[in-house]
Amino acid sequence: MKVVLATKNPGKLKELRELSGGVKNLELLLAPADFDPAETGDTFVENAIIKAKAAAAQTGLHALADDSGLEVKCLGGRPGIHSARYCEGTDADRRNKLLAEIKANECQDRAAAFVCAMAFCAPDGAVLHTSEARWHGQICDLERGSNGFGYDPIFYLQEKERTAAELSSDEKNKLSHRAQAWVKMLDHLK
Repeated sequence: MKVVLATKNPGKLKELRELSGGVKNLELLLAPADFDPAETGDTFVENAIIKAKAAAAQTGLHALADDSGLEVKCLGGRPGIHSARYCEGTDADRRNKLLAEIKANECQDRAAAFVCAMAFCAPDGAVLHTSEARWHGQICDLERGSNGFGYDPIFYLQEKERTAAELSSDEKNKLSHRAQAWVKMLDHLK
């Protein structure tokens, strides 16, 4: 079955293909170059559904979308669905803003979770399945590691004694929020 992935990000396509393992007859494709739906939902699931429906409508294929971000407990869940748009600039600018906000709020509890929601839609836009997963950690002050992006260098995993950016790609692909949500989705797709 051909499934359009509601993204133009080839890295995300590569990651999900690698995680697809033994699923036969599943061909994941990137969304068209002009794919750019407005993410107007209030939750990760709502935004994933918006993107999956838009990709299905644009291509006439089954569509799969994800929406993900970082929730920090002491900041009331911010940046949440706005993680990629937390501030103008680079990933480093967003990390710096987050760390400054944690410091300004004198946060003692730095618990955080990466969240990923996925939605799978039929070509007519009917929502066939959703999945959601959380990857728990905490925010550390010093950036560590270079094998990641976004908030990975400050997302500390106590059980691994490393940040997400210090994990190998294989380790991250087994533990991450996206990997966990994808495993749940693959159970449905099988």
